[in-house]
Amino acid sequence: MIYNNIKAIRLEQNLSLSQLAHLSGLSIGYICHLENGTRTNPSMKVMSKICHALNRNLTDVFNI
Repeated sequence: MIYNNIKAIRLEQNLSLSQLAHLSGLSIGYICHLENGTRTNPSMKVMSKICHALNRNLTDVFNI
């Protein structure tokens, strides 16, 4: 299982779920599930999109 810091980083950057969804090309619902831990083990492609949108490296966002 992969834990993440998406919500903390998103809030630190004053981004809404909608803004992060737009920047990453992912749905609001999917990001919400990742933040809440109801979805785990995102693909490398998904993790890369989120990291790029947050301008952070993989180890900053995901505890892998």
